[in-house]
Amino acid sequence: MDEDGYFGERVAATYDESAAEMFEAAALDPAVEFLAALAGGGRALELGIGTGRMALPLARRGVPVHGIDLSRAMVARLRAKPGGDAIGVTIGDFATTRVDGAFSVAYLVFNTIMNLTTQEAQVACFRNAAAHLEPGGCFVIEVMVPDLRRLPPGQTAVPFTVSPTVWAFDIYDVATQAMSSNYVELADGHGEYSSIPFRYAWPAEFDLMAQLAGMRLRERWDGWTREPFTSESRQHVSVWEKGDARCRRCRRRPALALAVEVRICQARRCARQPGAGDRFPQRCAGAVPLAFGDLGQLRDHHGYIIDARHM
Repeated sequence: MDEDGYFGERVAATYDESAAEMFEAAALDPAVEFLAALAGGGRALELGIGTGRMALPLARRGVPVHGIDLSRAMVARLRAKPGGDAIGVTIGDFATTRVDGAFSVAYLVFNTIMNLTTQEAQVACFRNAAAHLEPGGCFVIEVMVPDLRRLPPGQTAVPFTVSPTVWAFDIYDVATQAMSSNYVELADGHGEYSSIPFRYAWPAEFDLMAQLAGMRLRERWDGWTREPFTSESRQHVSVWEKGDARCRRCRRRPALALAVEVRICQARRCARQPGAGDRFPQRCAGAVPLAFGDLGQLRDHHGYIIDARHM
């Protein structure tokens, strides 16, 4: 591994071709639209900007984009593309590298959070993203759900590409949440093996990382077109929102603790009706603490949904 990490010149030279399906409009356009909507009129920060797959079309939509990436070889490919020289890039580890200014949205896509191979580094990344966001700004990741259900008892490998010239498989260590993607490629009668390490995590662990960084879950989907996230989903697009430092409740309480402030007026003495998912005045004579499970969805003091069934 050189100064560009695992994405040096050899990988950068063929990266776009090897991930060609991710550059197609069907895969790219919904993601760009999703991120542009979150950015609004503000700036976007891409962690792991790479060759500009996401940054270039987002910039063409009028969103000012800045990127952070460790690989000079990948960024050189970005610079060589039309419009690439207009996008600011800072070379460095996206888990810790800081850039000037505040952003409306920061994002980390295509499983790149897994390139950070320790929990400590992933937590640092969430904190770094939050530090760059303005109050109310959002951090977005797109990442796979660990494929452990495909592992038969005693097996640690899951193949994902099998062809006459390429064999590729993931190896999981369920005790440490370490994994690696391994490739055997045949060309001109010669074989070549390469391996890239990753760390997988479950959505709930990412939610805790966000909470440690002062953010709370705003929404989670199966994909960029907002299909519902279910137990059968094999990936997720998750959005966490940074709390407002001026809000005393955001400073004083963790996001998950907000649900204890919800009250429901059993006597129906308030203007709002029970079950509407709203917070009733605490001084209402008929208001009592709401037991988890009484309502499917509640809202916190900012109006965002809390799913009481999962708390």
